[in-house]
Amino acid sequence: MTATAPHFGPTPSASPMRRPLTAAALLAVFIGTVFGLLLGGAGPASAHAALTGSDPQDGAVVATAPKEVTLTFSEQVAMGDGSVRVLDPSGKRADTGAEPRNLQSASTVKYSVPLHAGLPDGTYTVAWQAVSADSHPVSGAFTFSIGAPSKTTVALPTDQAGGGLVGTLYGIARYAAYAGFILLAGGAAFVLACWQRGASARPLQRLVVRGWMTLTTATLAMLLLRNPYTGSGKLADIFDLDGLKAVLDTKPGAALVSRLLLLGASALFIAVLFGAYAKREDEREKKDLTFGLAIGGAVIAAGIAGTWALAEHASTGIQPGIAMPVDVLHLLAVAAWLGGLAALLVALYRTPDIEVTAVRRFSRIAFGSVLVLTATGLYQSWRQVGSWSALTGTRYGQLLLVKVGLVAVLVGVAWISRRWTARLPAGTAKAQGTGAGTADAGTGNAVETEPATVPADPARAAQLARQKAAVATATKKRIRDADPDRSGLRRSVLAEVGVAVALLAVTTVLTSTEPGRTEEEAARTSTAASAPTAAGPIAVSLPFDTGGRNGKGTVRMDIDPGRTGANGLHIWIDGPDGQPMDVPEVKLAFTLASKDIGPLPVVPDRLTEGHWTASGVQIPMAGNWKMAVTVRTSDIDQTTIAKNVKIG
Repeated sequence: MTATAPHFGPTPSASPMRRPLTAAALLAVFIGTVFGLLLGGAGPASAHAALTGSDPQDGAVVATAPKEVTLTFSEQVAMGDGSVRVLDPSGKRADTGAEPRNLQSASTVKYSVPLHAGLPDGTYTVAWQAVSADSHPVSGAFTFSIGAPSKTTVALPTDQAGGGLVGTLYGIARYAAYAGFILLAGGAAFVLACWQRGASARPLQRLVVRGWMTLTTATLAMLLLRNPYTGSGKLADIFDLDGLKAVLDTKPGAALVSRLLLLGASALFIAVLFGAYAKREDEREKKDLTFGLAIGGAVIAAGIAGTWALAEHASTGIQPGIAMPVDVLHLLAVAAWLGGLAALLVALYRTPDIEVTAVRRFSRIAFGSVLVLTATGLYQSWRQVGSWSALTGTRYGQLLLVKVGLVAVLVGVAWISRRWTARLPAGTAKAQGTGAGTADAGTGNAVETEPATVPADPARAAQLARQKAAVATATKKRIRDADPDRSGLRRSVLAEVGVAVALLAVTTVLTSTEPGRTEEEAARTSTAASAPTAAGPIAVSLPFDTGGRNGKGTVRMDIDPGRTGANGLHIWIDGPDGQPMDVPEVKLAFTLASKDIGPLPVVPDRLTEGHWTASGVQIPMAGNWKMAVTVRTSDIDQTTIAKNVKIG
């Protein structure tokens, strides 16, 4: 049964075409702003694994040179040659260059690298880089000293793995892959489940094919960028065949290759959907083919979604056996909702004969998708965040709150769209014209109601055909835009798509952000590992040289009991001969850089020659504190020496 759409003629004061264009322009500005803020504020990819301890510890001063350096991680990591480098004060390699040795036992993830024998005293820098189990690169650096701290020519790296141009390109490819999958899977689902006659509509065909092309191109780009993304960070390394071969042996590489194979199968699916299926006229045969395409398409879509679940956050951490199928369901629901939304938007703007029943079917599918997204999203949030403090105190939790807010906005706009859908007349919203031509509901072509005389001149005939086609198109657009209910639905769906683009940007950033649960657990483990192994005062000895006459000496400090809360402090100043040395002034400051605490000043009192003391020195929390001691030996000669100590 068909129903003619009501026709309301446009008025001179309100052009029906001008309002959608204005809304589209404003929407583009909004999307660009949100997307730019999200990607501009996103640092290099941090991941599931974190360094929780080392031996020697960060900032430690050891009496004798260690035989090896050991690193402990919160989660599984992959390491290769050159993943850990130990550099002496002059910048030369102090490690032997051997591949890190896996010392894993039970749930402890630990690696070590051997050092050269007979290392001289001084400050050494340890720089490390690895790939976590959820496919993201991690890196860091710290220092330790043998004998006593010294000057070093090695600067601690400030850039994390996965940053720079390669990291930006990889992030763009990741976003494009999600967008392509949503258009491919959601657009095809919209045709099969909501509007089967849309299989012959060119705009919908282009939407799905472009989704396939986008996903394929993005997957190839991620495969080529994978080696420099997790390694050197140099764009030229995309041509390194040995590096590409190494990537293929990893879990993320295998997932990307599997995705490419599934995309080959999806190309055949698209060919059948927009070929034989679109031309099939027998209802029974078309019903059977619909069932077959639905089953095959669902299997392919689930397989493609599984390539994300098998290689990223869902594959590691707690309950991976539950998390991976939940992640697949979540991605499929996102594709059905947002991809179908994009297909509906294209149909409303480019195919004015879309049936109202198709719009209402999609409304029901979208509602079901939201229910699935809510259930799977709650589980994923609990798994990745774990606590209220992580929800508000970690970057992952804060981004998750932004995502929830955007979903709420999207649901609100969708509710408005449902109201517009309810106002549409039942049956088909076929744009029917009056006068010379009418729009055919099946093909969208102009059908003549009166016989036309074909000119003998072929050029003239072609010109007339083009004019008639232009008139028919203009007539369809005029009738389409004259329907206020349909125009209202188009605007609300356009707004939904805009919010969905911003939502996809937040989701992409979340996939490369360290989960809040992991960040808090790593912080707790690191604090526990840094606690003193035995009770008693912390003793520190630091040489100094103010540069003036009688400006050399040694500062000895005792902190008792060496834990959080009130502590007693004793400082002794010794001259080069080991005898007490009197100086005009001694000052001390404590700084905990990891928590942005300090400097906390301490001004000790002179007790006797070369002996200074302070009581009630408050250490507010455990951590790796930097103690900076300022010694003044004359009116113009003074120096500040620093050392990191574990207090807690």
